[in-house]
Amino acid sequence: MQRSQSPVALAGQGDLNNAYAARAAVAPTADPTCALHSLAIDIDEDDAATRDRYRSFLLSEPLAADDWVAQLELGTVLKLVASEILEKKRDRLRILVLHGSLRSRSFSRLLAYEAARILFRLGCDVRVYNPAGLPQKDDIHHGHPKVQELRELSKWSDGHVWVSPEQHGNLTGLFKQQIDWIPLSSGAVRPTQGRTLAVAQVSGGSQPFNAVNSLRILGRWMRMFTIPNQSSVPKAYTQFTPEAEGSRMLPSANRDRLVDCMEELVKYTIVLRPRFDLFGDRFSEREERRLKREKAEEERNKEASTINGVSLQGLSL
Repeated sequence: MQRSQSPVALAGQGDLNNAYAARAAVAPTADPTCALHSLAIDIDEDDAATRDRYRSFLLSEPLAADDWVAQLELGTVLKLVASEILEKKRDRLRILVLHGSLRSRSFSRLLAYEAARILFRLGCDVRVYNPAGLPQKDDIHHGHPKVQELRELSKWSDGHVWVSPEQHGNLTGLFKQQIDWIPLSSGAVRPTQGRTLAVAQVSGGSQPFNAVNSLRILGRWMRMFTIPNQSSVPKAYTQFTPEAEGSRMLPSANRDRLVDCMEELVKYTIVLRPRFDLFGDRFSEREERRLKREKAEEERNKEASTINGVSLQGLSL
């Protein structure tokens, strides 16, 4: 029997990408009136202490006048945020940004700041945590102010952005230290359960993916939803303007990919945030609670049938 041939052919090699089996893509209709809008929190509406402590990524003049983020065509996601969040009077998406270096010119911090600027324009409440002063993970410093600050930010958040340098083939100890201080559970609260996550890395050499792969593993263990897209910036020292010019990311495919990731993070967070509690409902934990209730009931019945430790069963009173 002769096979029917796919209508898709690539230079005589057949349908190498299996495009014939793909669903037809339906592109959303972009609204040109939204394309260059900004949904950023206005300074008059923002909390001054929060802005001072967590929004060091915000630009001052004259750098703000030449901000490439302000020129991005983001109409589709801006319209989504406006219709699903702001017009319905819902809380803005709350995004925590972590980076993994304390160097004075840290490229992971510079990349994290660019990500934060994009998210801020998209209407998110963005907070960048400063890991300086965070103690090494141990069983002593749980009450340390930097530890408590990190844990409270994680509980506050709807999604995370993690940016680490790749050093010696993997993420840095400083970045891992931050994740190690965030517990999987704290009483009845899971600080990362159901949160969305975008991962990115910088490196000094060619484009590797070890750090982002490790970040994905961490995200899975923290029960987070890591978006499919990711950013890996090679030769990071060539990707930013000099400090005197604001240390801004230069135009490139790497910069475009970062924008893609932040758009995607916002879209996934809008979809998933209303269902956070649902993702914390598991059969195994319901079963564990049922067994605990049954055991507690047995203990109560046992106590009710004894006086001073003597069983009343079989005795006529």
